Amino acid sequence: MLNPLAHIASRWTPSPRTVQRAALAALVMSVVIVVTGGAVRLTGSGLGCDTWPKCTDDSLIVTQEQGFHGAIEFGNRMLTYVLSAAVGWGIIAARSAKPWRHSLTKLGWVQFAIVMANAVLGGITVLTGLNPYSVAGHFLLATALITVTTVTWQRTREGDGAPRPRVPGPVRKLSWALLATTLVLIAAGTVVTGSGPHAGDSSEIKRMPFDWDTTAHVHAVAAWVVCALGIAMWLVLRVVDAPADTRARARDLLIVLLAQGAIGYVQYATQVPEALVAAHMLGSCLVWIAVVRIALSLRERPSDQAEIPAQSDPQLSAA
Repeated sequence: MLNPLAHIASRWTPSPRTVQRAALAALVMSVVIVVTGGAVRLTGSGLGCDTWPKCTDDSLIVTQEQGFHGAIEFGNRMLTYVLSAAVGWGIIAARSAKPWRHSLTKLGWVQFAIVMANAVLGGITVLTGLNPYSVAGHFLLATALITVTTVTWQRTREGDGAPRPRVPGPVRKLSWALLATTLVLIAAGTVVTGSGPHAGDSSEIKRMPFDWDTTAHVHAVAAWVVCALGIAMWLVLRVVDAPADTRARARDLLIVLLAQGAIGYVQYATQVPEALVAAHMLGSCLVWIAVVRIALSLRERPSDQAEIPAQSDPQLSAA
């Protein structure tokens, strides 16, 4: 007897474009959930729902008494189901593609596992009164999800052959340095957030015991290092005459870094207004996606075998 996924696969063959769109939907939703999570914190709605997994001890959903903050927090929780649906669509599409690409299906299940783990960590965050370390872990897990969804989206446009380098070895090592430094930048950003003024709720919330000005300066230094590596990557890719799409990825990173740096300095100089903090969170996601895409563009995976046309293909329908 076929399991549900195998049953769907036996009756539906999505086109490669459909599989790509499913992967892109999961990536977009993984960014949306970060931005809306930031909106919860910036509006002081982090404890808008009193408990977890219910919104109150007596109600699964938000109540009128909880007002605006409860609606914001509950709305963000509901978006987790939208994210799960997007990830599920990606899993089903990958499983139903012909030939079946096991690697895409595995990446889809990794996404699902991260979503579930972050939902539980989100609940722990609420139950611990927005503990700043739990909040930081919540964001880092969301970054892990963005990593996997970005890789999945790239893999839908590649084959399953062994990866082949497109640039010399030293350039690939530079991309690893860029990845590692950007991770440090993101981690430092969570410390700035954890010790900063936006605790996520109007009540007294424990903050990380670090001087905010000092952590902000450390974060800025890490940002400058990432910028330097980004510029170096952009120049080196031209020196080695890398493929045009790879050079375009480096250009995209520089554009995002420029915008993110400008937002960061303006928000620091203007006492971190909520709107700029939200824009900075979005920028953090886009910077990480750009860095991951550069690393992925430095190699290629050829297709091992020809794809079977999707059922919606006109030629198949005519046959």
